[in-house]
Amino acid sequence: MPDYLWKIDESAPRKAALSPLLLLEGVYRLGAVMHRKLYAWGLWKSVRLDPCVISVGNLSVGGSGKSPVVGWLAAQLHARGRKVAVLSRGVGGRLGARVNVVSDGEHVLLSPADVGDEPVMLAGRLRGVPVLAGRNRIALGLRAASALSAEVLILDDGFQHHRLKRDIELVCIDANLGLGNGHVLPRGPLREPPGALSHADAILWTRVSEDQELPSVPSLPARAPQFRVAIEPSHIRWVASGDRESTDQLQGKSVGMLAAIARPDRLAASLERLGARVLERCVFPDHHRYRRSDLAGLSETLLWVTTEKDAVKIPVSWAPPRLVTLEESVHVNEASALLDFILQRLEER
Repeated sequence: MPDYLWKIDESAPRKAALSPLLLLEGVYRLGAVMHRKLYAWGLWKSVRLDPCVISVGNLSVGGSGKSPVVGWLAAQLHARGRKVAVLSRGVGGRLGARVNVVSDGEHVLLSPADVGDEPVMLAGRLRGVPVLAGRNRIALGLRAASALSAEVLILDDGFQHHRLKRDIELVCIDANLGLGNGHVLPRGPLREPPGALSHADAILWTRVSEDQELPSVPSLPARAPQFRVAIEPSHIRWVASGDRESTDQLQGKSVGMLAAIARPDRLAASLERLGARVLERCVFPDHHRYRRSDLAGLSETLLWVTTEKDAVKIPVSWAPPRLVTLEESVHVNEASALLDFILQRLEER
């Protein structure tokens, strides 16, 4: 996704250059609107499962912090005694058409090559919370309820998945990007028109810093509470040994950046804020499945930094000797209020 599609203000020459995309945008917009309406009108069938269903989604393409929020929410509900399971579509795995139990809550059972990187990353983070992956979220939910006794299902990236009825719709918006130029694909970064936000039960402003002014976004539902979510580097972890160290170790260091994520510029910005100098960038498309040859030419003397999502796809035997993962933690402002809101909605079902 080109960066200029995230710019709110567009010059007249740029608007003219992009105008041929307006026709395609109209077709995509109509398809997205009708897809939602056909389920709302009951012409296409939505299925309600016995467990409560919480969707964590977004309106735009690219990383808006959904998966870190899913991990945080699952851990918080599990700590409060709820039997939670995470359902992920999984992207790039060879077993996407199947119902896959990525983790039973204790052991990670499948690899990124099987189900994609994000489910495996979540499975590695979450203890006591099963993670399932596959295209059919209804089948995943049925398996989670019957075989794993799940009472609460959390959909990772579920805002546009209407086949499974949801009890709570949480929508993440990157506080630094907002809705970009406000256009729908391919003219802009949105999966649906902004009016779809009227279906959100709560808005989570992600990757926000303290006292940061939030962008202006049309169509935010007045009834929906809003919460601020910081997603910040917490420490580094050596891939070879698993040892963790403070991010202070990056201060003044020259590093290389290894990433296959939607917005690699975000990793570069994080490293620079931590005082590192990014000398080399090795960047691949989002969800790229690494091959040994991708890493063969990397300098063995340089300190390389990658993300948690990338690290799960890199065998230790392939990794450059000085490779660390920049791990992040989630901090929700008024976390108790958000959890109270969610738990109350679950009780009201």
